[in-house]
Amino acid sequence: MTDNFRVIFAGLADDVDTKIACTNLAQRLKTSEEKVMLFFKGKPLFAPSNKDKALKQAKLLVGLGIKSKLQAIPNTSAASIEKANNQRDERIFDALDYITSSLIRLEEKLDDLEQRLPALESKTPDENIDQWQDDDLMLDEELISTPKKRSNALLYSLIVTVVTLLIVLAAYLAFPNLFSF
Repeated sequence: MTDNFRVIFAGLADDVDTKIACTNLAQRLKTSEEKVMLFFKGKPLFAPSNKDKALKQAKLLVGLGIKSKLQAIPNTSAASIEKANNQRDERIFDALDYITSSLIRLEEKLDDLEQRLPALESKTPDENIDQWQDDDLMLDEELISTPKKRSNALLYSLIVTVVTLLIVLAAYLAFPNLFSF
């Protein structure tokens, strides 16, 4: 059973000019006139759709003086879907086979490189890793340096200013009549 239909050009009404029909259809569908001319030559203008939508498209064309017919588009069968799935699976297996063979070739090249190295370099590198930790560090400077002595003039001036302000505040609170602003 077919579920999809395509609208195909069948001809023009007797009193309709090709150029006028092309222009009107292009304006109505908001597409180019080249696509409409290709539709007049047998190319599909609309995508396959269900029967109701295809009938609406045909009705639109009849309103513009264009004769059309519906062509049934068969659904994809289960056999074609299965064939596509089998092809996809085959491509996946081919890719996996290629990856596996590439990994095997890389492993063989690594083995060849290891065999070419001199016997001394092929020893385990664990023996050489901790040698630097045994060396004593010789530093020219001390790790902890004493901070430089700063001048406390700024600190003393701040303390004197705060004490002076406190004395003025105490005098103002004790003798409010003395200060008349």
